[in-house]
Amino acid sequence: KLFLTPAGEKVKKYAEKLFVVLENLESELEELNGPAGKLSISASEYYCTHHLSLLLNSYTTLHPQVQLKLVPANSQIAIENVLNNEADIGIIACDCDSPYIEKHILDKEQMILVVATEIFNNNSKEEIFNKYPFLAYHGQCNFDGIIEKCFSELNYKPVSVIECGGSDETIRRATLNQTGIALLGENVIKEELANGQLIPLHYCDHYIETSFICLKARSENPTIQSFYNLLKEVWHDVAR
Repeated sequence: KLFLTPAGEKVKKYAEKLFVVLENLESELEELNGPAGKLSISASEYYCTHHLSLLLNSYTTLHPQVQLKLVPANSQIAIENVLNNEADIGIIACDCDSPYIEKHILDKEQMILVVATEIFNNNSKEEIFNKYPFLAYHGQCNFDGIIEKCFSELNYKPVSVIECGGSDETIRRATLNQTGIALLGENVIKEELANGQLIPLHYCDHYIETSFICLKARSENPTIQSFYNLLKEVWHDVAR
């Protein structure tokens, strides 16, 4: 096994700093040429499927020199990814009070407590609340505060809870399969509400915000700016 001498340790320390400086210099020189290089976006499975995947072709047509990468993650992890420089951009559906993050709101949607039509047709509302489990995200999810407020509005305490991970899609499918009750954003279930597959039990008084985030220190990066400019223009159109 090899060990560095004290002199070697000092050289290593300054070499690491030099690599960081050179990396920053390369990045700033690239910025002079407009959008270019790699751009990674961290967002939930729902946002990746229903919004971002539909933007990719438009963006790469406008900026073919940019290499895009989608990183599926729930909102809390997306924030961590941006803070740790593991993603350039995050799309989140929760609060973010980090002083290092710049946030722009893209959308607001109401949370709705829903159940499958088959359950609703065969049970009273009271029976539904007393018999069926609540389908929850994993611990410390993005919507804990809103879920608690919604329960308070109804004076409701679930008889049991089934954790379904961090995916809206998993909870949506489990609700359709008559597994239990779920609290989901209206955009996630708009088709099921329209065709009667899911029935609203309660419209929560509180809304969730969908936001674009990036590091404040990189907010003027032309590649990040170019993606945000397209995103805010077409966000509401791509999922229609």
